[in-house]
Amino acid sequence: MKNDTPPRWDLSNVFPGLESEQFQTAFQDYQHQINQLEHKFSQLTERISLDTPPSHIASTLSKIIDDYNALLRLGGTIRAYIHSFVATDSFNKEARKLLSEFEQARIPLEKLNVRLESWIGKLAEVLPEILKQPGIAQEHSFFLLETAEQSRYLMSEAEEGLAAELGLSGAVAWGKLQGTITSQLSVEFELDGEKRKLSMPALINLRGHPDRSVRERAYHAEMGAWKTVEEPLAAAMNGIKGAVNTLNHHRGRKDALHSALDAARIDRETLAALLGAMETSLPMFQEYFRAKAKKLNLEKLAWWDLFASMGSHEHSYTFTETEKFILENFEGFSPELAGLASRAFKQKWIDAEQRVGKRGGAFCMSVPGVAESRVLCNFDGSLDQVSTVAHELGHAFHNECMFRAGKTELQRSTPMTLAETASILCETIVVDAALKKSNSAQETLAILETSLTGDSQVIVDIYSRYLFEKEVFERREHAELSADDLCEIMLISQKAAYGDGVDEQYLHKYMWTWKPHYYSAGLSFYNFPYAFGLLFGTGLFAIYQQQGPAFVPSYTNLLASTGEGMAAELAERFGIDIRTRSFWEQSLSIIGKRIEQYKSL
Repeated sequence: MKNDTPPRWDLSNVFPGLESEQFQTAFQDYQHQINQLEHKFSQLTERISLDTPPSHIASTLSKIIDDYNALLRLGGTIRAYIHSFVATDSFNKEARKLLSEFEQARIPLEKLNVRLESWIGKLAEVLPEILKQPGIAQEHSFFLLETAEQSRYLMSEAEEGLAAELGLSGAVAWGKLQGTITSQLSVEFELDGEKRKLSMPALINLRGHPDRSVRERAYHAEMGAWKTVEEPLAAAMNGIKGAVNTLNHHRGRKDALHSALDAARIDRETLAALLGAMETSLPMFQEYFRAKAKKLNLEKLAWWDLFASMGSHEHSYTFTETEKFILENFEGFSPELAGLASRAFKQKWIDAEQRVGKRGGAFCMSVPGVAESRVLCNFDGSLDQVSTVAHELGHAFHNECMFRAGKTELQRSTPMTLAETASILCETIVVDAALKKSNSAQETLAILETSLTGDSQVIVDIYSRYLFEKEVFERREHAELSADDLCEIMLISQKAAYGDGVDEQYLHKYMWTWKPHYYSAGLSFYNFPYAFGLLFGTGLFAIYQQQGPAFVPSYTNLLASTGEGMAAELAERFGIDIRTRSFWEQSLSIIGKRIEQYKSL
């Protein structure tokens, strides 16, 4: 790889620094606005009843929604700014302290959220009349109707307030512990004849190294490292899943999946159709694993072979080459998309450098105060990481579509199922364009390998993660789970998903330790929405291939609207029925064609 260091992001246009007067003033203003809204809410709602004229209730709702959106915008900006330091440097004690102070400052807002949700729930029977009145309340109809429905699953105001306060020293603290442990853990590893201290993300990224002996040594080093921290991470898992189960029980939820489905804005019928199609497709992916093993002259893939590169793209990309590659391919889809990506590269929205103390994986976060996004990844020069950058820029484009459409914070609240739409489509754009430009069978093989590796992770591995989390929640109802229990459940889940496509002796029993998705009390089952996003995005790309440029305006309009509708309703705009397996199977068949092409090379 050429010597150009992957960038670090710049948020100086948000605030000059954590200790700056501007940041401190904003933090104080945030707390002041929460207090003001609490007072205003009490004043405005104390005389409201079901007999109050709908026009008066609509006016009251509009005033509250206006202030609430302003508060969410400021709070979202402050949190994103603090998180930019915590996510990239867990050794930064000041940032971690400020994050704790911010979370503490949010407690009154969480309590107010409960009061607001409960009050809207009491208005449920007259909401249809209220929402006939023109104005801000009517513009937020989806939010209000959804809030009224979800109010059915609230505990009492006192109980919800106590849960919010205890959460900081309970589930939230456990999640922070997992993040701190995994980001600060490092391993001495010999690479290219030199001993190096590698962060866990850097070690994990060696799974794509061209030398199989390096991949195998990295796998065993990783297993050994996770072994040293399995006990505190098992405690964190138990603490979070136990808290979720308890709260779901008291809120009247059927199970942990209930709230996840509501958050995803889909129903059990849709999930059953999706999972059923995924399960049926597993033999197809196992064929891909066997074909890859054959190409590597192996009897069967070990875990450390799953991400092995193939073909002529084994060279590394510089970050400059990555920028050029993505911009060229995005331009072919939409100048708007390319323009957004160009801004992201030029204005340093991306933190790509690997370093100890930085969180693993990748994400994109919205910074509403400046109507921008920031992208974190751990760039290693592989084609897979190029694809990851494109994926996260898809999220940034999604945010851009909503910002440009003037959507408020409440209107921008997008479920994970639809949040993956733009990111997956952006990955697909890059892969499809690269395949078309391929000049040799070996280059085509390399591109297909990158694509199918990602697809298999989102279908096969996500399926295993769903099985794992479901079993953990069910067993946690009865007792705490040991680290050995968690490892056992993970292995059983991986065997069910990977079948005989991967050597059962060398699976990844510690996958539960480093995936932050398991450690969020506020969002359980942070897995199946990825599969939804992949297959929904793949299906949309197929429609784009049929319609050409005429597809783009409808698509950007969809992205601008993802916070204002149920997934099924938004999908119907494109003639898609997500409650039947046929749509999901059609998208999987597109991946199946790539597998057949891969096998033929």
